[in-house]
Amino acid sequence: MTAKSHSPRGPHVPVMAAQVVDALAPLDGGNYVDGTFGAGGYAQAILDAADCRLIAFDRDPDAIAEGAKVVARYPDRLTLIQGRFSQMAELAAEVGAARVQGVALDLGVSSMQLDQPARGFSFAADGPLDMRMSQSGESAADVVNSRDQDDLADIIYQFGDERRSRAVARAIIRARQDAAIERTGRLAEIVAKAVGGSGRIHPATRTFQALRIYVNSEIDELRLGLRAAERLLAPQGWLAVVSFHSLEDREVKQFLSDRAGLRPQGSRHRPPSNDNRPATFKLHRRGAVKPTAEEIAANPRARSARLRVAQRTEAMPPESEVAA
Repeated sequence: MTAKSHSPRGPHVPVMAAQVVDALAPLDGGNYVDGTFGAGGYAQAILDAADCRLIAFDRDPDAIAEGAKVVARYPDRLTLIQGRFSQMAELAAEVGAARVQGVALDLGVSSMQLDQPARGFSFAADGPLDMRMSQSGESAADVVNSRDQDDLADIIYQFGDERRSRAVARAIIRARQDAAIERTGRLAEIVAKAVGGSGRIHPATRTFQALRIYVNSEIDELRLGLRAAERLLAPQGWLAVVSFHSLEDREVKQFLSDRAGLRPQGSRHRPPSNDNRPATFKLHRRGAVKPTAEEIAANPRARSARLRVAQRTEAMPPESEVAA
């Protein structure tokens, strides 16, 4: 749920909504999942495309509360559940959908969250350093003020690809000795001074991304969510995933390539793999779909979006992962 653009149906619609609906090809009477409800843009697009049923998830209680308005527009067709999309297989079964014909995931943080300074996701306006999608658990401020220098540097480098991660970590440690870092504005200033330089991207962008991903366990959630979708999708069902940065896209690409049987070949230095698992997904297109120039012009946040699509086969998922 990263980038949204304005729509007459509501304040936000997901990036590449038309391409996602085309990929899912909703059918009358089918069951579908929107794993990242947000403001309900995908949900409405899917429900408008066919007389189908949709089960939608979001871990943000604000999204669930606002979503009641969308649920009222689609009586008996939209079920909205507060929960992580990694739990979709179990939660969908509880409401009568043991198998579905399509799953959509729009990864990251929503514009609703970014545009509310009180949520602490952005440095565009000063607010509390929070970043929790579920509004519970450890906050970004907790992380910044409790981790040692090496841990902070590792988080900022691993999840933000910030080359000056160690300089940023040192600056944070020095600054918090004077007073706890509790506001987005102060952290952005600290990071900007440590990183230096100027350009199209604010110097604190990578650090804020890293903290958000870490606080919300987004990469682990994505890995589990892809496996959950694999279990939940019926044969011939479709998975459509929109990602917004290289960490997400790499995870999706590697998972789908592995599940489609496109594993690295052996070489004289490495023998061929003995992994003969049947493919659980079929890729009709190997690469990612990008947003159109028109969409990027209308919504600059869409410029980094990538859509990957795969179709479920009849093969069972790996038993070890089903058990896990």
